[in-house]
Amino acid sequence: MLIRRELPADVDAIAAVHRAAFADQIPPGADEPMEAGLVARLRASGAWLPALSVVAEIDGEVRGHVCLTRATVAGRPALALGPIGVPPQHQGHGIGAALMHAVLGAADALDEPLVALLGHLDYYPRFGFVPGSTLAIDPGIPDWVSHFQVRPLSAYTTDLAGEFRYAEPFYEE
Repeated sequence: MLIRRELPADVDAIAAVHRAAFADQIPPGADEPMEAGLVARLRASGAWLPALSVVAEIDGEVRGHVCLTRATVAGRPALALGPIGVPPQHQGHGIGAALMHAVLGAADALDEPLVALLGHLDYYPRFGFVPGSTLAIDPGIPDWVSHFQVRPLSAYTTDLAGEFRYAEPFYEE
């Protein structure tokens, strides 16, 4: 498995990864899962950070993708994780974990203070994520509080607290 930055030639393969990974979550009336369109909207936004869009490649094929985009905590820079996707037939082989370790390590090396996400409470703590409330960081939307988690990085300081704000594409329908 090769973990590397996204290349321009990967765009279609990344969309296919998210279509497959989230195929069981297509909203009523939609043609594809929200995540495939979200990546495209993020890529077109000012929040896109090319160095933090990472793929897992196996035998020359993209088998997983994760990206971090610019977000804020009380107006100060932070990062949002997501989406992360691995097609069902490739899950359970360490691809998602490898992507998580790589992207968190890259963010830490870039002196980013914090990564936040909405995700499964049983999965993300193994990567150092804790409930946002433990660091006085709130997602700003009450329905998100229960699954909102943050991962402080080396540059994190305790004065980074308040409302977390994703890039605008996360709030678009």
